[in-house]
Amino acid sequence: MTDHQDHRGDVAGLLLAAGGGRRLGGRPKALLEHRGRPLVEHAAGVLRAAGCRRVHVVLGAGADEVRRRAELGGCVLVDNPDWGGGMGSSLRAGLESLAGTGARAALVSLVDQPGIGPAAVARVLAAYEGVNSLVSAAYEGTRGHPVLFGAAHWAGVAATATGDRGARAYLRDHAAAIRLVECADVADPHDIDTEADLNRLR
Repeated sequence: MTDHQDHRGDVAGLLLAAGGGRRLGGRPKALLEHRGRPLVEHAAGVLRAAGCRRVHVVLGAGADEVRRRAELGGCVLVDNPDWGGGMGSSLRAGLESLAGTGARAALVSLVDQPGIGPAAVARVLAAYEGVNSLVSAAYEGTRGHPVLFGAAHWAGVAATATGDRGARAYLRDHAAAIRLVECADVADPHDIDTEADLNRLR
């Protein structure tokens, strides 16, 4: 058994950042400003700070502008031309981009949850044990993000990821196998979905 530091090289961070922000007047979520920088830059930095050495970022809405404005050096940028079809297509594109990289698990986070920082992500990462791992952050017992999928689950997740549901169906069908890691004491899982949510950004 290797120590956690070596273990972490097995787990790639997968940031889903393709959303078009329909309820935000069509502003791409990746480009919302947080602490003076694009939200996608902040979210990728969280994955790195938590210990993910490899980070893949799935882009869609405003992808060209994201490339221009966000500093994402060291990240693998994955284009999802079908981003309008919902989160499921981004999850499939992201998992597909990890094939052949040697990653044994994907730690999936969402660009529009700025209240989830490195502490919560690191807890989920620390629960990784191998390709069969299925780990989710929980908030007062309710499953949330980030979610870690060992590589043995990728094909099943991709096969069921449709529309905006992402991996929800797969996780529901495999609920008994999920290891929940409580994170409510270190993170706020609220999404930035509507104009009213923008006050969660700094």
